[in-house]
Amino acid sequence: MDKGTLYICATPIGNLEDITLRVLRVLQEVGLIACEDTRHTAKLLHHFEIRTPTTSYHENNKEAKGHQLLSRLNDGENIALVSDSGMPGISDPGRELIQACHKEEIPVTICPGATAGLSALVLSGFTAHPHVFEGFLPRDKSDRKKILANLATERRTMVFYEAPHRLLTVLSEMQNIWGDRNAALVRELTKKFENVSRGTLSQLLNNYVDTTPRGEFVIIVEGATEQISTYPENVQEHVESYVNQGHSEMDAIKLVAKERGVAKNVIYKQIKQKVIDEFAGEGYN
Repeated sequence: MDKGTLYICATPIGNLEDITLRVLRVLQEVGLIACEDTRHTAKLLHHFEIRTPTTSYHENNKEAKGHQLLSRLNDGENIALVSDSGMPGISDPGRELIQACHKEEIPVTICPGATAGLSALVLSGFTAHPHVFEGFLPRDKSDRKKILANLATERRTMVFYEAPHRLLTVLSEMQNIWGDRNAALVRELTKKFENVSRGTLSQLLNNYVDTTPRGEFVIIVEGATEQISTYPENVQEHVESYVNQGHSEMDAIKLVAKERGVAKNVIYKQIKQKVIDEFAGEGYN
């Protein structure tokens, strides 16, 4: 018996007309639709009068349900995989099932369509080539700050997803770690209240002084500014070069931060951590 095919189907990110004719046909023809949330997908299927059976496949049941779906695919049934919106497997469930299908040589194909990250990037007007997609940052504050610090020298345009209740915290952390970069907030893509706000991170924060963020957001942030410079690759040596010219250490740190396109506290922490490491290495208590 031939194996079935797993169809990865993009669904609307806002406006129901975002869906493609091919996805509609596939959803009608497959034997089963695996959904991130069956209640959410039911609204889409009802709108287009599609009566194909559905089953849940999400983060909390992906292991057990994944085995069931693989068994049905191996028995020859075609299955469509959808998330609540956009493309499964990016920031939504699906990657593990897709990997398992490849491993078991089950045919996998994709029915492309709307994707929030790329749509927001193009709509923002920021440089799209090159860019890097980061998706949702960790909920843990310490883990989130570590990632942001690692991205401080990233020169590509960065794309993030964020929930409204964490938006201001994340924007503030970005400003503190990266400096006041140019950025854009893209809200409620393809929906009635779609909006694009452009400005510096501080300006975007000021937009919400008297307003509570609502809706789903994509954050687009410019990369670190590329400088044509001969400054040392090593941060400590870079700071010392300015100190040797007569600048105070703090002024040297500010100059280095400006040249490297990062916030001065990032440079300060790197310098102080190096001193601590060297101190510990000498065996002092």
